[in-house]
Amino acid sequence: MRPDDPFDDPVTARAVIASDGTLVRWNEGARLLLGHSAEEVVGRPAADLLAAGAAPPPPPSGTLWSGTLALRHQDGGTVTVWVLAHRVRREAGGTGDWLAVTPLGSGETDPAEDPLLRAAMFQSPCATAVFDRDLRLRGVNDAMAALLGLPARQLRGLRPTELGGEPRHFELERHMSQVLQSGRGHDMQTRVRAAGVGRARAWLARIAPLTDEGGRVAGVCVTAHDLTEQYSARARLQLVNEASIRIGTTLDVTRTAQELTEVCVPALADFVSVDLLEQNDLGAEVTDPPTLPVALRRVAHRSHDPVGFESIADTDEVIVYPAAAPQADSLIAGHSVVASVPSGDLNPWLAADETHARQVRELGVHSMLSVPLQARGTTLGVAVFTRFRHPESFTHDDVLLAEEVTARAAVCIDNARRYSRERETTRTLRRSLLPRGLPRTAAVDSASRYLPAARSGVGGDWFDVIPLSGMRVAIVVGDVAGHGIQASATMSRLRTAVRTLADIDLAPDELLTHVDDLVLHLAHESAGDAVGDRDEAADSGRGEVGATCLYAVYDPVSRRCTLARAGHPPPVLVPPDGPARLLDLPSGPPLGLGGLPFESVELELSEGSVLAFYTDGLTEGPAGDTETARPTLTDALSDAASGSLDGACDRVLNTLLGPGSRTEDAALLLTRTRGLPSSRVATWDIPADPALVAPIRKQVLDQLGVWSLTEASFTAELVVSELVTNAIRYGAPPIRLRLICDAATLICEVSDTSHTAPHLRRAKTWDEGGRGLLLVAQLTQRWGSRHTAEGKTIWAELGLLEQEEL
Repeated sequence: MRPDDPFDDPVTARAVIASDGTLVRWNEGARLLLGHSAEEVVGRPAADLLAAGAAPPPPPSGTLWSGTLALRHQDGGTVTVWVLAHRVRREAGGTGDWLAVTPLGSGETDPAEDPLLRAAMFQSPCATAVFDRDLRLRGVNDAMAALLGLPARQLRGLRPTELGGEPRHFELERHMSQVLQSGRGHDMQTRVRAAGVGRARAWLARIAPLTDEGGRVAGVCVTAHDLTEQYSARARLQLVNEASIRIGTTLDVTRTAQELTEVCVPALADFVSVDLLEQNDLGAEVTDPPTLPVALRRVAHRSHDPVGFESIADTDEVIVYPAAAPQADSLIAGHSVVASVPSGDLNPWLAADETHARQVRELGVHSMLSVPLQARGTTLGVAVFTRFRHPESFTHDDVLLAEEVTARAAVCIDNARRYSRERETTRTLRRSLLPRGLPRTAAVDSASRYLPAARSGVGGDWFDVIPLSGMRVAIVVGDVAGHGIQASATMSRLRTAVRTLADIDLAPDELLTHVDDLVLHLAHESAGDAVGDRDEAADSGRGEVGATCLYAVYDPVSRRCTLARAGHPPPVLVPPDGPARLLDLPSGPPLGLGGLPFESVELELSEGSVLAFYTDGLTEGPAGDTETARPTLTDALSDAASGSLDGACDRVLNTLLGPGSRTEDAALLLTRTRGLPSSRVATWDIPADPALVAPIRKQVLDQLGVWSLTEASFTAELVVSELVTNAIRYGAPPIRLRLICDAATLICEVSDTSHTAPHLRRAKTWDEGGRGLLLVAQLTQRWGSRHTAEGKTIWAELGLLEQEEL
């Protein structure tokens, strides 16, 4: 037995009972209680100590048991005692033994007369006050007297509202009255500036009823508990939670910085400013540390008292901070810096900056906290927290809180910065890939609009007007799924492919078939690139390319339009003499499914008809209700046939999109058809006899005279002669010559039924032929051939304005 082992302390009766019910230890207190020595009971069952006829205690269900037992004294008498038993765990494991204890002599002294208890009442660190039924103070302990800053003996008989006249004293007295009447306790929280303490602290006042021997409420006891640390911790947690909700609601750098200031004023500081490094505010990647002096651009600031406070710098103003400034110190050091006026930390900076020094003096600024904005290894700027109304300087907990909130804001600012950079890059890429304006053609007048999505940015919508041979024009609108650079790049590849296929004059359904093959190829190519990085592929959507397209060809000579679509919304037709309506076209599968057919539809259009092509972002709207939006679209286009196309575009956008934010980008293309008068078209059937070419040339010259194009007669005669001779020699009858003329262009077309395309070759010096098409290419603006249902057509265009200059 160790000398310091309390087991043998005779003030308490102790016994140890093994798990099998055998007594294994017995102390002197137990002997004094029951008269049995340790030698007499150790090793025997503990149940033998029960008095005759006494019921054994129930088996304990846990690790603690208490109850009253009737035990057998050595002299044969019965001793009734209260026993507390708890299980003692063994270090080596196992269930452990039970330690049973009973206090001896606990009822000898009345607790009310115990001097130690009376001393504890007055010397307890828990501030306590006792009031009678009239709410008159009967006494306070030393801690409460120190809290009040008043002498304890002089306070007896005062009511709470006589101890002070602030609202909390009246609230306390009201709650005390309620406790007296109900007999139930009540808790009240308040802030009190304790005597001799510089700042107010948070307190919990617990009001409990005091009862007399008859159980009647005779008074109340008020205990005060300092909850400042818990209150501050809860406030810090609430601020962090509020920051996570309110900071970063937009992908805008300035707005995110403003949200940081709104969250922290006045909860953390009286004035907060956010300054970003000058080279970072447009999204440039900067990894080099800042150098002195530091140039920062003010992007946001906020004051607790905006009426009486004026910031030294305006937003968007560049400020240069010297080495002594806390802003520069924290940026160079890479960690937070706390500086205060009483400590003299701000003196070097204020001595060099009279403007800031004057503001510090006028406002009573006493401390500043500068926290660098850092995210993903990059320093973005600095957030400065200033106190002049808060009486306390920044504590270590304040610094941790500011760093936590600033870190969240820095990530959001960096996200907005990266988004702005990608958005601008995508817009630049899109501007470089799409034409600056739509071409002016003799077939259609056109106007267009493109609106990127408000949040997700530039997408894959595109449209184009492509001049074709024979004064025809191709009109195309498409939509690549997704947003950002990848969608724009895919859009560019599809647009280039469509223009290339349009140049060889493919029919709309055949062109969409080729574009469908290209989308399949792009999907397989993207999936192959993503094999090495499946996670990145899953995040970016690589391997999946979704697109829709609508392609139309309009001929102003025949006034016929051929259209085909691949999963794209149908166009709207606005005839000059009728209401607007959606065209009923076969929908066709979206591009990229492969193997499914596309179908063309041919329409005859009156001159002045308007065709409206658009992407689904225009008709989905905020609620995505396409079926409701399309009738609205037709109504908005009702006057498009007679009015301005640009005005019609604006009217459609204002009607369907309105001022709300868009989740999808939207494109709109309006075209008004023109018709070429029959007087500007001349057609001849050509006999398959080279000897009859001369009369054909004479007829062509006569027609040019009718059109007043004698300046172009020499060139036109040579081109017609070469094309007709080439068709007679290498083509198959029937052969037809057609001249088409407008104000700026003369087009010569020769058609035959042979499907063999011509080839431009350079004849050698001694060759007798082979120079015809080369001569045509030299004399015309452009030339080419296109396949038709009957064979092929070779065409050449002459610029009439150039002929006049010659």
